Amino acid sequence: MEGPRSTREKIIKTLGKMPEGAALDPVFSGMEKRDGYFIGTVSYQVEKDERVAAYLLYPENFRQGKNPGIVASHQHAGEYYVGKSEPAGLSSNTMYHYGKDLCKRGYVVICPDHLCFEDRRPPEYRRMENKVLDGENYERFMFCKLILEGSTLQAKYLHDLVCAVGILSGMEEVDPGRIGAIGHSLGGQETAWLAFYDSRIKAAVCSCGISRLSAILRDRINHNFAMFTPGMLEAGDLPALVSEICPRRFMMTNGANDAIFPRDGTEAIASAAKESYEKAGYGENFKAQLFEGGHSFPDEIKKAAYDFLDAGLKI
Repeated sequence: MEGPRSTREKIIKTLGKMPEGAALDPVFSGMEKRDGYFIGTVSYQVEKDERVAAYLLYPENFRQGKNPGIVASHQHAGEYYVGKSEPAGLSSNTMYHYGKDLCKRGYVVICPDHLCFEDRRPPEYRRMENKVLDGENYERFMFCKLILEGSTLQAKYLHDLVCAVGILSGMEEVDPGRIGAIGHSLGGQETAWLAFYDSRIKAAVCSCGISRLSAILRDRINHNFAMFTPGMLEAGDLPALVSEICPRRFMMTNGANDAIFPRDGTEAIASAAKESYEKAGYGENFKAQLFEGGHSFPDEIKKAAYDFLDAGLKI
């Protein structure tokens, strides 16, 4: 008979079957000089015969083995055509160029695509032939496929981000003891899951990416399909997940008027996490910042977020 599970075990169980790992087999290519940094790419294996291409950003004066690393996760926004390009600074919306910003502060940054975005979509001719393979339809299809296989889209996203951490930690240019993560919206959600799951993440910032799932359901808000894992409400919801990140540094930022993340749900997460961190004697390692505004990552909030990462990763 199975004994009682810890909160962490209960949360991990909701993910279902995790993808099988494979040798990362990274292939690095290109290093183009930009204004204050370098940009290149890395291709690596996340599952057998499944490779992911990500952008790698290097600070202008990087040093072998001495640079902190960051996993920068992109948002959703229904913009399936753009993924890794946005945090890497290659999109038109500069608000979400946080990967590039952090690189210019001294971090080696990896910017991968989540499944269903940018280069991780079927080729255009396939999407034109079959609408199931395009946009939200493809995201829904992959969510349903993984559920039928005993897994979840969240498990897939999480596994692939763990692989990105593996790439950073194995690079000669990166100090494996100083790796952090950041993301907005879907990227914030994935940053919270990654910080919970992978203890190699020493500091993380979640921008407008989480609220209590019970509040989201109450308000009948549609969300990305990775948000939903079977049994998560019974496992403690997002307050339990964020509390489990303790004692490692975690910051959450939320707009007071964010239409897709109910304010009372974000405040409930912050309250539970603050209590857990303070009870453990690490109150300074958790920060929640509520700002006037909506679903966004304004400059003054980004500055606070970057400073939080700098302090935790000793840059």
